[in-house]
Amino acid sequence: MAGPRYTRQVATIISIDAVGFSRLMGIDDEATVATFEQMKEVIGVCCADHGGHLFGTAGDSMMAEFGAPVEALLAALDFQDRIRHHNEAIPRERRMSFRAGVNTGNVIVRDERRYGDDVNIAARLQEIAPEGGVVISETTWHHVRDRAAARFTDLGVQTFHNILLPIRAYRVERGASVPAEAQDVAAPFSFFRADGKGGPPAIAVLPLRSEPDDPETRYIGEGIAEDIIAGLSNVRWLPVIAVNSSRQFKDAAVTPEAAGKALGARYVVTGTLTRDAGRLRVRVMLDDASTNHNIWSRRFDREMTDMFDMQGEIGSEIVATLEKEVDRIEQARTFRVPWESLENWQLVRRGRWHMQRRTREDTEQALEFFLAAFERDPNSSTVLDELAWWYFWRSWLNFGGNGEYREDLERVVEYSRKALYVDSQDARPHAYLGIADIMSGRPASALEHLSEALRINPSFAFARSAMGSAYNLLGEAGRAIPLFQGADRLSPFDLYRFHNLGELASAQCLAGDWAGAAATAERSLSLAPSYWYARFLKIGALARTERCVEARAERAILLAQDASFHVQKVEWIPFVDKSLNRQLIDAYLGAE
Repeated sequence: MAGPRYTRQVATIISIDAVGFSRLMGIDDEATVATFEQMKEVIGVCCADHGGHLFGTAGDSMMAEFGAPVEALLAALDFQDRIRHHNEAIPRERRMSFRAGVNTGNVIVRDERRYGDDVNIAARLQEIAPEGGVVISETTWHHVRDRAAARFTDLGVQTFHNILLPIRAYRVERGASVPAEAQDVAAPFSFFRADGKGGPPAIAVLPLRSEPDDPETRYIGEGIAEDIIAGLSNVRWLPVIAVNSSRQFKDAAVTPEAAGKALGARYVVTGTLTRDAGRLRVRVMLDDASTNHNIWSRRFDREMTDMFDMQGEIGSEIVATLEKEVDRIEQARTFRVPWESLENWQLVRRGRWHMQRRTREDTEQALEFFLAAFERDPNSSTVLDELAWWYFWRSWLNFGGNGEYREDLERVVEYSRKALYVDSQDARPHAYLGIADIMSGRPASALEHLSEALRINPSFAFARSAMGSAYNLLGEAGRAIPLFQGADRLSPFDLYRFHNLGELASAQCLAGDWAGAAATAERSLSLAPSYWYARFLKIGALARTERCVEARAERAILLAQDASFHVQKVEWIPFVDKSLNRQLIDAYLGAE
């Protein structure tokens, strides 16, 4: 009989505990329980507003799961602020405060339960958090340090009972502006060009904030921003920060200057959205982050049915403002959104909104929205793209496991080819066909699709990273490295950045840059400490640079995380030249 089936996913966990609950129960148990239930509802609402959900409630504690680390942090700060405000009207001895610990990592999902060291780490961090405060792990800190108006105090390395590795912890304090520590962090690349060598500047479009903040309209603001990014990405001379990174900046207290510095974009587009019945009021601003000056702003009042025209106007005016010589006919073509109906647009945007939350439940809901849009119009290229992406996502999560991932890859190919029949100038299906070839062991064929994707959209970070993987598998590490570096610059805050950095470390190993590979692998592990491939590569790189003591220590961690690890796992990687597998394995074995 088959055993229980588990799913692994990257998630951010908040562990929440009521401080002094037993003392309050001794004073008045009924009032204490009533207050706890009220505060639990506040916490649940705040978590839901930021894409999370509560689970694991037990006594006076609870946990919440999020897909995006920055959303988890904002939710924790939000519910702590609301509880603090509530406590101001209560005598000090009767106040109920909460403390929270936040950690990002891999969790095992089964039904409504979550397991794994990364869940336990969140609970241990909560135990050292101050009353009414938040403590986060270093892994979470790397994801959120530049994206929220908060101060982070380094608490040093903490050793917790039954936790394998020491954990560096940070106490979080809400600030009125982005902290000085974050202001001093070097931008991932120049304000003036994505490759840092001078030339055209990069631009980032942040999600439009709904006023008042309403989850039912928030997805519209995010959707408008995504469509503007899609249009700007087709302007070949203008580097555009990937949506996966720019959508992380949802904290209203973060200034355009701070967001631009963190993203490496000189120009930053921000805006607000107000919805009244069937009308939209959108205010959009374009700022120069290097000077903190507003360049352009405009208000748009439109019926919902005129939204697509409005998106084209916004995008065209941004391009015209930055480059007066851009031909207006070309602008109109670039920003023409091929949507067949407003209803389909809304269904797809709701699906994308759920996909961004990255929980299993939200992913399933996203498929329901995409299938509903497909039923309305099975020939919409955008809907076909979303279905291709959804099945690619599931195949990637299950890659190398049961045979279902191969069936999902076949669906990726099917939907992508249909999308290209409808719109051959869409970069996404070309990229999905390329990654399907890579996962099927055909890197040379993948290059054809990925080259076409980047011809259409030079700012497509996902396609750049995939092309780097294809070259790496073909043994051309020298051509792969700049592609991984370019993807990292165009999407510096992608939740799955650790994977791109792992691929970069692999290419550096194959190119003989062992010191660079060790440093890059460490960057990957700072975002995902349990990522076995980065740890494996770091061990080999340390051994090759004669840092054998460090290499053996890293090897002990790898084996403690996965006692069954064997180099056969690396032999499975589909390099065309199998001597490359041997090169990586021999470096690793040098640590023994």
